[in-house]
Amino acid sequence: MEKAQFDFINLTPENLAEEHLSCIIRSKKLHPGVEAKRQWLSSRLKEGHVFRKLAVKAPVFIEYAPLETAWVPVTGDNFFYVYCLWAYGSEYKGKGYGKSLMEYCIADAKAKGKSGICLLGAKKQKHWLTSQGFAQKFGFEVADTTASGYELFALSFDGTKPHFLPGAKTEKIESSGLVVYYDVQCPFILQNIEMIKLFCEENDVPSSFIQVDSLQQAKNLPCVFNNFAVFYNGKFQTVNLLLDMNDLKKILAK
Repeated sequence: MEKAQFDFINLTPENLAEEHLSCIIRSKKLHPGVEAKRQWLSSRLKEGHVFRKLAVKAPVFIEYAPLETAWVPVTGDNFFYVYCLWAYGSEYKGKGYGKSLMEYCIADAKAKGKSGICLLGAKKQKHWLTSQGFAQKFGFEVADTTASGYELFALSFDGTKPHFLPGAKTEKIESSGLVVYYDVQCPFILQNIEMIKLFCEENDVPSSFIQVDSLQQAKNLPCVFNNFAVFYNGKFQTVNLLLDMNDLKKILAK
């Protein structure tokens, strides 16, 4: 049971146009990234995608979907996939919001007869991924790994396990320079892409940007993916959003 003061709301086709749905973007004007996500969600909600948030303009939410329709190169029979769970900032951390959201997801999975829940993690915690330490408190365990140190965490109700699709473990492409795969699920991505493009143009860095715009494309990616992935000179680098150009410089220095 959620505590009375925890006033959450789920996005629906009826309220999607009005509800705040960014983690920390609070622009009063229409924001390209937020509106792109809103359009993306308009189709995903029909597929069973869940976006549950605190009923105020706050960076407190969980976002998950049936694994069969989740835009990630992961497969499994009858699981939910958690894209992200945020309770960001001193005003919201440590108040039990994250716990309540995860408990809701678990209860929802059980009520719908799911085999379990999974999410992307790593041997060393990565930015922009749900804390696997937090997930482990609920019983999530490593179900699969990649050579680059990413891990698939799963909470199984029946002993079955999801796993990365074979392509996700390839981690190589036949391209030189910088290659970025992205979708528009995260409101930060479009502005991030523009910053990276500008940096590459100003510094003569060969680059290409590939928008993932279908479930099939996402399932067949050559690396793990949560909504963003970077390659350099054919080798997979990270799923971290490169909001800091210093992170990009470190990749280019390799």
